[in-house]
Amino acid sequence: MSADESVKSEPAAESATVQAVVVEDAAPSPAPPVVEPPLPSRSFWTRIDKPFAFGFLVALGGLAAILLALTLSNLSTVLIYIAFAMFAALGLDPAVRFLERRGLSRGVSVLAVILGLVVVLALILWMIIPVVVEQVTLFVKSVPHLITDFMHSDVYAFLEKQFGDQFQQLVEDAQKFLTDGKTWQAVGGGALQVGSSIATGISGFIVVLVLTLYFVAGLPTIKTALLRFAPARDRERARGITDQITDSVGGYVQGMVILAFANAIVALVLYLALGLPFPPLMATVAFLVTLIPLVGSVLFWAIGSVIALFADPWHALIFAAVYLVYMQVEAYFLTPRVMNKAVAVPGALVVIGALAGGTLLGLLGALVAVPVTASILIIINQVWLPRQDARV
Repeated sequence: MSADESVKSEPAAESATVQAVVVEDAAPSPAPPVVEPPLPSRSFWTRIDKPFAFGFLVALGGLAAILLALTLSNLSTVLIYIAFAMFAALGLDPAVRFLERRGLSRGVSVLAVILGLVVVLALILWMIIPVVVEQVTLFVKSVPHLITDFMHSDVYAFLEKQFGDQFQQLVEDAQKFLTDGKTWQAVGGGALQVGSSIATGISGFIVVLVLTLYFVAGLPTIKTALLRFAPARDRERARGITDQITDSVGGYVQGMVILAFANAIVALVLYLALGLPFPPLMATVAFLVTLIPLVGSVLFWAIGSVIALFADPWHALIFAAVYLVYMQVEAYFLTPRVMNKAVAVPGALVVIGALAGGTLLGLLGALVAVPVTASILIIINQVWLPRQDARV
């Protein structure tokens, strides 16, 4: 190529480049994307494709819930029997394991504990029940004499002087109420109702006893069957938590029985030493009432003091003072030693649990409130808190 031709080609190339740039600059910019307007939001009911089928299923669900509630209500007595039996079985299980640690097999240990339980119950029925029945009869018959003696005491004269005729009228109304046969008939609901209640109580006791025997014998199998519902990777951990809960409940039951028995012995000794009426009856009442956690001792202190007041005001004052001292010894010495290895529940949670359990399930709720609270604390400390600590 010659020099002239190369000179001519350079301006041509430059012009072509300029034209290309101009063409590119002149190219139209892409159109902005079209934004569709949002669809109007629809409510939940408008999104139901088959409203009739949906309503039918909702109605069936409501009826199923009502049916389940009625079933649980009708089975409430059975569920209470099962709860009492499981509670008693967990209380007997530490004794079974104690014998197992001494070299006995599980079957022999269960048999020994069951025979011991039957012997204790037979002794109670043979020795205590007739005495208690006799004491109750004497108590009902002696109510007028107790009130009459109280009205001739110095304490009555002092109270009458302070409150006037109102206090005398109050005592007379109380005497009339306690000595009226219709009162006791109304309390029992009539002779037929009393007989029915006794029969129901005996049958319920037998059912609870039989269930307790089955639960004690098959407790390891029951725990193993329940642990299979947990994932295989978590079963060992679940087994450890279950053992802690059962040990806590069993220790609590044994501790409550020991403390209630101590209260009964103290009440029996005080009533015998002071010459107060109905010592066996009051010892039995002390044992039953002090099984209630937290308030049982205080409640029996009030009951025992009032009964003693009708017999001898000064002896009643001595009983109230001595039993109050025993309550302090029990609270600060006996209870920590007996319950320390069983449950470790803060005092505030004990109060809250007892109130909630008593409100929901009555006596049963008050009895199981402390071990249930301890079980919940074990689950929280072993399961929930470690998961929360692992989150960073």
